[in-house]
Amino acid sequence: MYNQTVMTKFLRPENAGALRGANAVGKAGNSSCGDVIKLYLLVDEEGVVEEAKFKTFGCPAAIACSDVACDLVRGLKIDEALDVSSKEIFDELGGLDDSRVYCSVLAEDAIKLAVENYYKKKGKEN
Repeated sequence: MYNQTVMTKFLRPENAGALRGANAVGKAGNSSCGDVIKLYLLVDEEGVVEEAKFKTFGCPAAIACSDVACDLVRGLKIDEALDVSSKEIFDELGGLDDSRVYCSVLAEDAIKLAVENYYKKKGKEN
């Protein structure tokens, strides 16, 4: 059901865990299956995503997609993070079973919600 890339990311995620000092957090979930992704971003003064971590409750695909999402947004300007798509996450994993494609969409949603959270916080600070 899962390819080797998905299984490697699932078994040895490099970005798992909370992120102390995160200034952007996005949480996305799928009520039909119970998968929940919480994405933490640390955005520096220039608006660059310095660090990204995740906590995910879900299937191997959800965890793998979360890990890849962190890799893809790290180093991007916060606005550029919005360009990371579920297709890009899907492709980085070498594909997903049709029944698990929604996991890449959840990861994209978590990124968008984290960016939204960042801008809400900035609006309150400025």
